[in-house]
Amino acid sequence: MSWLLNLYETYEANSDCVGEIKKKYNGQEYTLLPISHTTQTAHIEVEITEDGEFHSATIIKGDASTLIPCTEESASRAGTKIAPYPLHDKLIYVAGDFVAYGGKINKEEPFSYYIKQLEEWVNSSYGIEKAKTIYNYLNKKQLIKDLVEAKILCLDANGQLIDKWDKKYEGLYEDKPSIFSVVAGDQTSAFIRFNVYSPNKILKKVWKDPEMFESFVNYYNGLLGDQDICYVTGEKLPSTEKHANKIRNAGDKAKLISANDTSGFTFRGRFSKSNEVASISYEVSQKAHNALKWLINHQGKIIDQRVFLVWENNNLDTPNPLDDSFSMNSMSAKKEAFTNKEFAKEVAKALDGYKNKLSLQSDVNILILDSATTGRLSVLYYRNINKEFYLDRLKKWYSTCVWIHRYHKDENNQYSEVFGAPSPKDIALAAYGSKASDKIVKGLVERILPCIIDDRKIPLDIVKSSFQRASNPISMEKWEWEKTLSVTCALINKQEGYDVALDRENVNRDYLFGRLLAIADVLERRALGSDETRATNAIRYMNSFSKHPARTWKTIQDSLQPYQARLGTKALYLSKLIDEVASKINFNDFNNKPLSGKYLLGFYSQRYELYQKKDKSDAQEEITI
Repeated sequence: MSWLLNLYETYEANSDCVGEIKKKYNGQEYTLLPISHTTQTAHIEVEITEDGEFHSATIIKGDASTLIPCTEESASRAGTKIAPYPLHDKLIYVAGDFVAYGGKINKEEPFSYYIKQLEEWVNSSYGIEKAKTIYNYLNKKQLIKDLVEAKILCLDANGQLIDKWDKKYEGLYEDKPSIFSVVAGDQTSAFIRFNVYSPNKILKKVWKDPEMFESFVNYYNGLLGDQDICYVTGEKLPSTEKHANKIRNAGDKAKLISANDTSGFTFRGRFSKSNEVASISYEVSQKAHNALKWLINHQGKIIDQRVFLVWENNNLDTPNPLDDSFSMNSMSAKKEAFTNKEFAKEVAKALDGYKNKLSLQSDVNILILDSATTGRLSVLYYRNINKEFYLDRLKKWYSTCVWIHRYHKDENNQYSEVFGAPSPKDIALAAYGSKASDKIVKGLVERILPCIIDDRKIPLDIVKSSFQRASNPISMEKWEWEKTLSVTCALINKQEGYDVALDRENVNRDYLFGRLLAIADVLERRALGSDETRATNAIRYMNSFSKHPARTWKTIQDSLQPYQARLGTKALYLSKLIDEVASKINFNDFNNKPLSGKYLLGFYSQRYELYQKKDKSDAQEEITI
C-alpha cells in the first residue's frame, strides 16, 4: 500500500493545483482532478442562458476533453447499466425528449434517473446557481428539439433521429452533417457538455469552475456509505470497492484495484467478501488515482502503454533515470570536458542543485505500470528510496556510462557534439536497431533501470548486441551507425572506465587494433574527398576485422596503397602513425583472436582526435604517440 500512500500524500501536497489546466507538449490539456470527478470527450457544447433558456450549441472539434462530476456508479458503468453522470452526459441521459424522437431504450428511461439525481444535487444545501440553471432548462424536456433547430442533430423524413449517415439521406441534406464526423457511433451516443451564457458578464466555463467542483464534492461526500478502516491511512473513513480507471489516458479501461469477480478466483477461496482482502477509503482512492493520472501526464514516460514514472511527493522537479544526461539544462555539456573526471564534476554540479532542495522527508518514488489485458493494470516495479541516495546513483551512472555523441540538436536545431550518458531508450535502439518494436524497447528499458538505481552491471546480452551492430556499419545508414557506435562506446566505457581522449600510452591489443582501423578510415576518407560518400574499406571490412583482425588488417592495408599514392606527402603523417601504432602491438598478440569492445573505444578516440586536428599539411605535423 506504500505506493498508494505516497500518491495520496502527493495529492495533498499539491492540492493547490486541483483544477488548474496545464498543457502537454502536444497541446493536450490535463489537470489534477478534484475528487468525485473524471474526464470525458464531449461532442456537443450547449449554451444555456441564466434564465434557463436555450441559447446556442456547437459541435466540438478541438478541446473536447471535459472535466465532469461523477459518482462511484457512473465512473464504472458499463453495458446497459443505468448510471447517469450528475451533470454532463450522453444524449440518451440528458434529453427528456429522447424517446419522442425515436431514441431506443431498454426497459427504463435513463433521463428519469438523470434528472432526479441532478434535482437532488441542486436542491441540497450545496446547490449552486449554474447547476440550477442547467437543471431548469433540461427539465423542460426539449433538448433534442433545440439541437435539431440549431442544425446540430439530424432527423430523417419521419422526424426521427438518424442512426448513422447513409447516402439515402443526401436528398434531405446537401452535405454530410458535421455531427457524424465527431461521433464514432450514431447521434444518440453523442456526449453533451453544458455551459451557462451571460450577455453582460464573462462566466467561467462550467467544467473549469472551481465553485462547481466544490459544490458537487461537498454534496457527494454527504452521500457516502459505511465507514471502515482504511488500509492506506489507518483511519476510519467511508470505504469503496469501486476504483478509478482512465489512468494512462482517457480511453484506458484498465484498473489497478478491482474486486468485481464474485464467481472466479479474484478473492474467493480465501475470503468471502472483497473488503476482507483490503479496505480502501473513497477519499484515498480518489486522491491517489487522480494524483497518478496527473503525474503521468505531467512527467511520466509511456512506451507501448507501459508507464515509467519517477516523482517526489513534495517536488515535481526530479531528474528521471530514463532521461539522458543532456536533458538536465543546468548541466554543462562542453565538448572539451571529455574525461570522466571532468564530466563527473559537471554532473555533480547539476545534481547538487537538486540535493539543495532536500526536505526532512525527501524520498523518490519509482513506479512502472503495464496491463496484460484491457481491464487489469499491474504494478511491475515500485521503489521508494532516499533522495540523496537516488541522486548519488544517478551521478555515478551519468559520470561513468559516458561518451561523445553527435545525435542531439542544440537550440538552433543543429546537431551538436556533446559528452554524456545516453538514455535507456537510446541504448535499446543501439542494441536492437531503430526499427525495434516498442514491445522490445520497453522490455529493455525496464532491464536497464536497476542498472541505474541499484548500480548493477549492464546485462551482457545488451552490450554484445550493441557491439555486434556497431561492428557492422554497412548494415545501416551512416547516421544510425554513428549513433549506435557512440552509445556502444558508452556501454563499454561503463565496464572499462576509459576516457574519450586518446590514450597514447594504452598498449592493450584490442585498443591498438581499433586505432589502426581508425587511421586507415581517415586516410582513405581524405583521399576520397568530401564529395565521395561511399564507405571506406576500413568501414566495409569492420565486421570481419572485429572477428579476424590480423588477417583482415592485411587486406585493409593492401587496399590503402592507392590512396597513399594519391595523397603523396600528405599521407606521410598517417602512414607513419600506422607504423607507430602497429609497432606497439606485441608480436604474439598480432593474431586472429576476435576483438573485444575495447577496439571500438580505440577506434572512436583515434578517429575523433584525427578529425579534431587543425587543417595543416600532414607532412609538417609532429608525431606524438
